[in-house]
Amino acid sequence: MIEMNRKRVLIAAAIILTLLHLVLLWWVCSLFLSPFEIEEPTYIYIRPQDTEDSVKQMLRTDAHASNLRGWSVARMVTNYTPRTGRYEILPGESMWNVYRKLQRGRQTPVRLVLPSLRSMDRLASLIGRTLMPDSAEVAASLQDSLFTSRYGYTPATIPALFIPNTYEFYWDVTLDQLAERMAKENKRFWEAEDRNAKAQRMGMSHEEVVTLASIVDEETANNGEKPMIAGMYLNRLRIGMLLQADPTVKFAVGDPTLRRIRGSHLKVESPYNTYLNKGLPPGPIRIASVAGIDAVLNHVNHDYIYMCAKEDFSGTHNFAATYAEHQKNAARYVKALNERGIK
Repeated sequence: MIEMNRKRVLIAAAIILTLLHLVLLWWVCSLFLSPFEIEEPTYIYIRPQDTEDSVKQMLRTDAHASNLRGWSVARMVTNYTPRTGRYEILPGESMWNVYRKLQRGRQTPVRLVLPSLRSMDRLASLIGRTLMPDSAEVAASLQDSLFTSRYGYTPATIPALFIPNTYEFYWDVTLDQLAERMAKENKRFWEAEDRNAKAQRMGMSHEEVVTLASIVDEETANNGEKPMIAGMYLNRLRIGMLLQADPTVKFAVGDPTLRRIRGSHLKVESPYNTYLNKGLPPGPIRIASVAGIDAVLNHVNHDYIYMCAKEDFSGTHNFAATYAEHQKNAARYVKALNERGIK
């Protein structure tokens, strides 16, 4: 009888322990597997200065995590050291998945959409808004000859490194890693579509092609007209004529929005003022578009050495082979400016 009671006690104890284990397992699983109650993907950004506490605070504020006990349980059995990066948290994703993602540094890539930009400051601002490097650090590095020389450029020619496109990076990419990637993409770009050979046949370096392309881009947004404009500037270079490109004057003055170039602007002392200096300026006046670069490489051969914006303000140009013809075109444009009160 005593033996039977002992067995019953042992069986009851075993059942109770099993139930306790099941309850404990359920509790732990509920902590680990409790979903994030968000309606759309959310991102947290971990910087070098972040700590575990600041990461947990981001989970609370950005991902609306109301219960971090699962994190605490996970920390009892595993180590966690914050790893920089951009991390995606999906609706319904469990705390355990997020914890392991952060622990292992499984980032979600960022798309850097790089357009044709008018200045390196704008590029620095774009990088600073999209990736971890600080915009001020980027701007300073792009003006640093030691930094630019590592990639074969100078502060004046560095815009030629960047080819407009959409690129994927991890958010915590360093500036050196970004530049190295850009150098590889630049090399790939020039090796495609016979671009290297075309530049060599023209007797121009990549930087010279891009510099001329940047001027062409500033002259018009009409991609169909760009090969004509490129051909005109190449004619001027061939005969040793001053480029006299208004966009370079705007760059020298520091105001790309100028609608009317006056005599005082043409006298501004700057190596970029092609009304005063022969040949191409020291470097691109903007990040050239792919269409602009290809317009130079595939320019139209013609006899024009003059052009003037059309009086209809369509963004296209009248071309001329003689100065007399050009004066007539210019007179029509000046008349249209005066009639619109553009100063």
